[in-house]
Amino acid sequence: MMQLIKTQDWFRTPGGEPRGYIEAPALRELWFHTGTACNLACPFCLEGSKPGDDRLGLTTLADVQPLIDEACELGVAQFSFTGGEPFVAKQFPQILEYASARRPCLVLTNGTRPLLRRLDQIAHLAQAPHPVSFRISIDYPDVARHEAGRGVGTFDESFRAMRALHDLGFHVSLARQWSEDEDTEKEEAAYRALFRQYGLPDDTHLVSFPDFAPPGTERETPHITEHCMTTYQSEATRAQFMCAFSRMVVKDKGRMRVYACTLVDDDPHYDLGSTLRESLDERIMMRHHRCYSCFRFGSSCSEL
Repeated sequence: MMQLIKTQDWFRTPGGEPRGYIEAPALRELWFHTGTACNLACPFCLEGSKPGDDRLGLTTLADVQPLIDEACELGVAQFSFTGGEPFVAKQFPQILEYASARRPCLVLTNGTRPLLRRLDQIAHLAQAPHPVSFRISIDYPDVARHEAGRGVGTFDESFRAMRALHDLGFHVSLARQWSEDEDTEKEEAAYRALFRQYGLPDDTHLVSFPDFAPPGTERETPHITEHCMTTYQSEATRAQFMCAFSRMVVKDKGRMRVYACTLVDDDPHYDLGSTLRESLDERIMMRHHRCYSCFRFGSSCSEL
């Protein structure tokens, strides 16, 4: 895949104003997309993942080893993994073992059968040289509402997976859906009650996400200009944007490519090349509709 030539509208809004941008002075976190294949077919999935999906290919240990090694040379602090469902990739336990021997790791998973079937393959990683953490997706603290998107039985499966991982000694957190009109205090209290029910700590970390829409969606959002980034953001808050400290690697048509972050892999304009070093040289223009969620809500997949 060749990087696309960026035309003037990449750098300027339709009104001619310079677009807002982020620069990454160093790499602190490297994400790996293990592939868009998944055992579930959630209609809201920001990756469009489903069984057999191959928009992004399943990764192997040989695919990721050079990039893990390069990231270590660049001083990366953490490796994080997302999908699809990472445990659909047959070599994911070996990938996680290789990565956790070098840096702390975070795994985003739906916590259903692919993970439950592999627990015995990853149990020893609770004593890995670096900590391995898991974030389980449980969209709502309501069985019917959660399973309307993910399927019957997934609510209990995911909570059982959280408990099993916790009992093995792994740190666990929970990813949930968030909306502007919700009663956040009530929603979080409902999750805390479920944590107690399933024998999990009351202070289990909750990570909230707005609706990012499926890949390829063209949402109308306000344009983010340089003026926006300097008036409504500070140097400190700009440094918290994921693209300021992280990159994501995907397997596209058999080739490993570096993208600006976990939320823009549906736009090849954010393909930054085949190496991490070259990816850090490019300004990240705030042009994707999901950039607005980062700008307005501080959305972030990272736990750093």
